Amino acid sequence: MTYSRVAISEKAIEVLHQLKEKHGTLIFHQSGGCCDGSAPMVFEEEDMYLDESDVLLGQLEGVNYYMNKDQFDYWKHTHLTVDVTEGRGASFSLEIPLGVRFIIHSRLLTEEENLALNK
Repeated sequence: MTYSRVAISEKAIEVLHQLKEKHGTLIFHQSGGCCDGSAPMVFEEEDMYLDESDVLLGQLEGVNYYMNKDQFDYWKHTHLTVDVTEGRGASFSLEIPLGVRFIIHSRLLTEEENLALNK
């Protein structure tokens, strides 16, 4: 069986498709830093510098989802679902001008997921 660390809601898929159409190749990044804290942010791929401190958690609709390694150490036992809500976030994420922002719903990994994903 295949397990994943990230998923995306139907509502968030619609927003993501709008952004891909307008901006091209995108990435999600969740840093745990300033502004909206650990909110997922979407950037044009070439606008985000990634290095060995970023962990690839998976892909959502063809968009890579990265998290800073320090943040990942806290979240590695958690499954994340990207959703969207109305309201402006305090970040530079591409969805902000649409009047919405991406948010995370999280749950602990099941025992089976944890064994498969955190070997």
